[in-house]
Amino acid sequence: MNKQLYSTSAKQLATNSLKYILSGGLRIKNGHLPTQNHTLSEDFFGVCVASNENIEVDHYIIRQLETLGINNVRIDFTYNDVDNFNARFLQTLITKGFNVTLHLFPPAHIAAHMGGTAEQADWRSFLATTLNRYGAEVVQVEIGNTINRKRWAGYTLHSFLIAWRIAHEEVKSRGIKLLGPNIQDFEPIYNIGIFKILAPDGLLPDTQTDNLFVERVSEPERFDYRILKYKWSTLLKYNLVKKARILQKIGLDFGVNQTSSSTAFWAIYRIERILANGKQKQADYLTRYFALLAASGALHQANWGALICNRGGLIDDGLTDAEYPALERVAHYQSADGVLHEYQRYPSFYAMQSLLNHLSNAQYIKAVFSAVGLEVHHFNNQQWQIHVAWTINGKVAYLSDIYTENTLNNAKITNRDGAMLEKNTELVCEAPIYICWDKDWNIELLPTPALAKNLAIHAHVENAEYFRFNQNGWSGLVLAKDEAEANQLMLTLNPETLIAPQKDESLRHARNVIWAMPDPRDTTAQLTIKQPVKMYPHKAFLDRFKPSKAKRSWNGAMELLRRGVGTAQPVAYFEKMGDRSLKQNFYICERVAADCTIGELFSAFTRGHSTYKGLTAKEVYRQFAQFSHNMHKRGIYFRDYSGGNILINIHANNVLEFSLIDTARIHNFNHAIPFKLRIADLTRACHKLHGEGRQRFMQMYLALSGRQFNLPIKLRFCLYDGKVKLKRTIGRKGIKKLIKRVKGIR
Repeated sequence: MNKQLYSTSAKQLATNSLKYILSGGLRIKNGHLPTQNHTLSEDFFGVCVASNENIEVDHYIIRQLETLGINNVRIDFTYNDVDNFNARFLQTLITKGFNVTLHLFPPAHIAAHMGGTAEQADWRSFLATTLNRYGAEVVQVEIGNTINRKRWAGYTLHSFLIAWRIAHEEVKSRGIKLLGPNIQDFEPIYNIGIFKILAPDGLLPDTQTDNLFVERVSEPERFDYRILKYKWSTLLKYNLVKKARILQKIGLDFGVNQTSSSTAFWAIYRIERILANGKQKQADYLTRYFALLAASGALHQANWGALICNRGGLIDDGLTDAEYPALERVAHYQSADGVLHEYQRYPSFYAMQSLLNHLSNAQYIKAVFSAVGLEVHHFNNQQWQIHVAWTINGKVAYLSDIYTENTLNNAKITNRDGAMLEKNTELVCEAPIYICWDKDWNIELLPTPALAKNLAIHAHVENAEYFRFNQNGWSGLVLAKDEAEANQLMLTLNPETLIAPQKDESLRHARNVIWAMPDPRDTTAQLTIKQPVKMYPHKAFLDRFKPSKAKRSWNGAMELLRRGVGTAQPVAYFEKMGDRSLKQNFYICERVAADCTIGELFSAFTRGHSTYKGLTAKEVYRQFAQFSHNMHKRGIYFRDYSGGNILINIHANNVLEFSLIDTARIHNFNHAIPFKLRIADLTRACHKLHGEGRQRFMQMYLALSGRQFNLPIKLRFCLYDGKVKLKRTIGRKGIKKLIKRVKGIR
């Protein structure tokens, strides 16, 4: 026996891995792009399952698996499961003919002490008993669970290697396929180091397993910024496809011919740290995640886990995050929690069902587009040629900019969940779609297809969809509940007939004219229309290289909606193509009937009011601090966070609802914004607030991130006050005032 099995330290493991890496072991040319022409294995798609004491839950799970059309399941099994409900459930799965991956592992407190004779004997006894009972009836056995996460699994490197040797003997002596070692996330130093130890003694698994999570990088396609941070992420191109291909290469280099992802999911709470509509986004990500893994050509199988779980399951167990078990389910999916009558399918359930319907046993042909913000992947199944298409990060593409008209007219298009879409479907967005043609159809692409330039949408506006406007040299988008409403809006709001009113009839008339008009959908409501009418020479030069003001306003509002930050509901934007004046564009949104603005409240408190509109300063500061903190955490740098742009509606018990307007200057990030940008926003918002109020408000805001209102931050406020004062004296505004005074004297 190789003594290294007992003596290898973490330092030696790292050294062995570093040698492999420095020799170019992780280098794959264009590794971030999928390979071409490979067929998915029959058992590619799987799901992790668990039941509980209630036998009716067993039956419920079987029905859900049958509805999904999924036959490959993975079940966790440890010492106390030999005689409990999991043994009953495992036997039910076998009896019903499911392809079972049996995941065997010792409890964490025993795994940590596997060097002991008694612990080794107990582990061998458990393996022998379980394998004698079920080994001939399961498809494969996996050993190891998140072995690079000691706090979950209990393993040290030394104790895992001992447990692996025993398991390898017991599993392989019975002729059972062996999977392992179940590394958590993409940490190839462990895959390399462990295989280098196991290989000399012939102790390698048949299939390498890794829990290939990428949820911390926010989207399945994103290059991993955690490897040398944001600046280098696009250079190194470590996306999901590249990670899968590297893991496959490591396995092949050591003689392990297959690689699988044992379990991965998107926790809804993690999505909602940045984005709204977490359940819908989870379903989007599920489809995109599996489609990319299928495209990579690197994996034999990929499992979603767990089937029933409030955080990351396909079915909600009805519990809260506070009731989530202390031990992560990725390490041990011990049971389906909650009670049966509270179980509800998440949108991801239907996304998985549709994915399986389209891609089970499919052949991957090629990436039509990948790693460019637009993803289009060509699969063939027994009946159809299929393009799975989506965009990332709120971007948009038009189908008519990708495919010829004849190709689109002969396509069957379904949404992420399998529902048929109308022939006039225009958009590709974050929610994937399936575009299907007959097997012998010649799919024709346009010469230079691309994303819609500088355009964003929120893919999950409830009860509404987007309609493209393209008439007489004008382009834009309209958001409406259906085609009839869209046509009504396009007729009423046609940009060729929109004429800005005079100054005394408008809500505002300066660089932009803003006016209100009746909402054609509801005579009791109004719309707000914004058009630029005055461009200073330097702005005209700089803005020539930017999207139109209308599109910037639309994009800003869409980013706020995507991130769950209140804003006036967008209705449409229009812009004249080729407009050199930069004034022929309109942004239209629903008018917000606000009770006041934050500027009015702050001015009132500065004047000495103890309350204003029934609100005390303390409750305003507290709620505004929380709103601002949430906005910044969700990646919004507003850049025009002035008092008049922050509208407030006052609800029962003085609960404040904030809505932001004037959204054209927003910059957005896929992570919480840097601290200096947060302060830049808040110096604007607090400009009309007196010193004591600023102190109290900022203390509340900064306490939410564990900071204090120190001298450098106070200096930033003073500098902003000075900047505003200079603008009013010697800047553009000051000169205007001086001219008015001179005219008054004359």
